[in-house]
Amino acid sequence: MLTTAIVAVFVAGYVCIALESVIKVNKTAVALLMFVACWTLFMLAPGIYIHGADNVLAAAEEMIESNLGETSTTLFFLMGAMTIVEVVDQNGGFNFVRDALRTTSKRKLLWRIAFMTFLLSAILDNLTTSIVLIMVLRKLVASRQDRLVYDALIVIGANSGGAFSPIGDVTTIMLWNGGMITAGNAILHLLLPSLISMIVPALLLQFALKGRQESVDVAVMPENPEQDLTSWERKTVFVLGVGGLMFVPVFRYLTDLPPFAGILLVLSLLWVTTELFYAHLKAGETASHRVARLLSHIDMATILFFLGILMAVSCLKEIGVLASLGQWLDGVSGGNHYLVTGLIGIISSIVDNVPLVAGCMGMYPLAPSGDMAVDGIFWQLLAYCAGVGGSMLIIGSAAGVVVMGLEKISFGWYLKRITPLALLGYLAGMLCYWVQQLVL
Repeated sequence: MLTTAIVAVFVAGYVCIALESVIKVNKTAVALLMFVACWTLFMLAPGIYIHGADNVLAAAEEMIESNLGETSTTLFFLMGAMTIVEVVDQNGGFNFVRDALRTTSKRKLLWRIAFMTFLLSAILDNLTTSIVLIMVLRKLVASRQDRLVYDALIVIGANSGGAFSPIGDVTTIMLWNGGMITAGNAILHLLLPSLISMIVPALLLQFALKGRQESVDVAVMPENPEQDLTSWERKTVFVLGVGGLMFVPVFRYLTDLPPFAGILLVLSLLWVTTELFYAHLKAGETASHRVARLLSHIDMATILFFLGILMAVSCLKEIGVLASLGQWLDGVSGGNHYLVTGLIGIISSIVDNVPLVAGCMGMYPLAPSGDMAVDGIFWQLLAYCAGVGGSMLIIGSAAGVVVMGLEKISFGWYLKRITPLALLGYLAGMLCYWVQQLVL
């Protein structure tokens, strides 16, 4: 009964988030309420879910704190990445991206955004890539209606680009670190399916764009940021910011520290460097692009939305709902890997894909040979489906949640206009992978 109540609260909260534009209640408020309500119900009788502990209440509190710690690593990563991108952007570091995307043709801009997002998300994480592209897009596109189309493609491109790269998405990093996939084979087998999953929606989305691209009003969005730094200082900021973001996976590999530690290292170095650059200012003078000033630009509503969603999902994980769901999928599919991973990908558009992949890694042990071996079909499909499947709903991935918060995209608009296209791309990529297996 208690498990049913927790699931009912989660479903009700999810429906309210989906109908935000109808009920006129901010999704962040709903997500936080859902988080607290789920764990409150859990604490009414924690002994149902916790066995073998001398002190059930103490074990329950430790469980909540542990999940909060795991969630906080994502939140700190997000805050650090958003701040780094903001610092680099405000100092003109991403001008080269803007210049590479600039065109008067709406359809050309769509394809440039698609491939730029896809490539960047394979090098940087898809969260950071989405933030960078949104910042640049705001300086290129004046029409909100057009920008929504580009925003949707950024979500799709970021998730597709992250799916084939071992450092491009949290789930691929998990599978890579867990020894389920290797970097070379992941790229070899998943690059083309991931690319197809992005190209198919882009082909269909281009028909929603017609005519010439209108430039952003210079009076509203200045072409160049305030000239607080010299040219070489701006280049230094760019190298530290973007180079640092690319270094984060390497830092994790060398130190085994979580990704947020690498992000905070990059942010601290960037902060110290810019403070030294601004040291020449006289007393009383201020620099609007100092990190301390730019911290106020962080979208806390998006951060808190992440907190609510991830903590609510963690409650479902602790009561065994996600594990039971995985076992049920395995049973009804008869062991069909394409069906199981395909359904997991669809589910990952509803709930966070990290606990789903973690559940699969615990549920299906690594085999010495066959489909469950290292670089086996199951693990490669899981990497693809968990990454690309998140594009089917706007809240199905970290990239989608960030774009939704930054650009104020409604759940209903995305569901109606983009979900069918993302689903087609998702299935087309799986078909491509199946054909590859037949050929290879």
